[in-house]
Amino acid sequence: MLNTLLEKCAAADDGIAVVVDSEEVTYRGLLDALEAWTKRFEKVGVNAGDVVVLKSDFSREGIASLLSLLRSRAIVILLAPSSYEKEEEFSEVGEAGWVVDVSTLQIQKTERVSRHPLYQELRRRGDAGIVLFSSGSSGTSKGTVHSARDLLKKFESPGKNFKTLAFLLFDHIAGLDTLFYSLFNSSTLVVPQDRSPDAVCALIEKYGVEVLPTAPSFLNLLLISAAHERHDLSTLKIVTYGSEMMPESTLHRCVEELPGVRLLQKYGTSEIGALPTKSKSNTSTWLKLGGEGFEWRERDGKFEIKAKTAMLGYLNAPSPFTDDGFFMTGDQIETDGEYVRFLGRESDIINVGGQKVYPAEVENLVRALPEVSEVSIFGEPHAILGAVVVAKVRPANASATVMEIRKRVVQELSGVVERYKIPQKYILTQDSLTTARGKQIRGAKH
Repeated sequence: MLNTLLEKCAAADDGIAVVVDSEEVTYRGLLDALEAWTKRFEKVGVNAGDVVVLKSDFSREGIASLLSLLRSRAIVILLAPSSYEKEEEFSEVGEAGWVVDVSTLQIQKTERVSRHPLYQELRRRGDAGIVLFSSGSSGTSKGTVHSARDLLKKFESPGKNFKTLAFLLFDHIAGLDTLFYSLFNSSTLVVPQDRSPDAVCALIEKYGVEVLPTAPSFLNLLLISAAHERHDLSTLKIVTYGSEMMPESTLHRCVEELPGVRLLQKYGTSEIGALPTKSKSNTSTWLKLGGEGFEWRERDGKFEIKAKTAMLGYLNAPSPFTDDGFFMTGDQIETDGEYVRFLGRESDIINVGGQKVYPAEVENLVRALPEVSEVSIFGEPHAILGAVVVAKVRPANASATVMEIRKRVVQELSGVVERYKIPQKYILTQDSLTTARGKQIRGAKH
């Protein structure tokens, strides 16, 4: 598959592959950089099967070094700038023999020896590997090991040539999906240096971006900031969203504020890759999943999926696969024929006196209030009920008090949801409740 990709890149020649910080990089320039990295790696002795931490972002050198390592059948642990503080942990867990800092062109050999069985399997197959780590907000991050050949095979069928903004990160499964879809279709990838709403909208206007892959939390910030009103987004055709629950209030506002833009819900995980999806409509959170190489099922209300793009396994955790090869996602779902709607992660559910509370349901209602910019709903232990619902709120008015927010939320939710779902405790913050990866932050300590 990588040879096919490189042939496509060669055929694109002087077409623009990547735009980074106003620099336009052609496909020929990208391939020239790839060859330069190959010479560097050969000089120091990076070989097939070696495990390499690649510290980089989307850039000519970052993409070129990744392609060079995959071509040489190395095993690449991706590390984006937002996770640089995790370098030692990822290197240790990942048994990395090399660390490459793309920004300084440094290639350093370590004393580690990589004997993990999953790496041995990649070497036996003669496959390059890609290792992605979870965000690791609590405890040690999980390392997922993929065969690059399996992960890239889905791009074999031609797609559409869209100018796309690389919003999702270099070491994120959806970020990789964006990168390889763009390269396999000889498209242009526009890379933001700043992922604030105004900076993103300015790039869409400047370069005529057609596709914006992002997360619901960012779309909410975009609407709050009104950045879309200050920039010309007329070239934008598609907004894809995923990685967390989409509040219906945010989705409906996006449809109103971005007329003519198709809103498409995506689904994917670090363990199985990004799946083909089709939303029921622009305003619906129901979607179809699947396509060639995928099948899914519901078991005990939970979503399980089998995919040809699935990881080989975790470096440092038990297998999450059933005996018949389905990945147990932990996502709670509803089904309606061939359509699925995601309710939230099993681990996020709050158990109040035996009653289940899905945080996304409550967040959807609270976020719709004009007094609220962002909200995070989570559980806190309670001696009698087991847990109570807590709302951490970033108010629209910085001078708002806890009493004012509590009163407004209770007033709005009373009679709309059961009493046990209404938050009992409120925390106000002026900090963003969205991570660098564009995900909702949950928990009082964040």
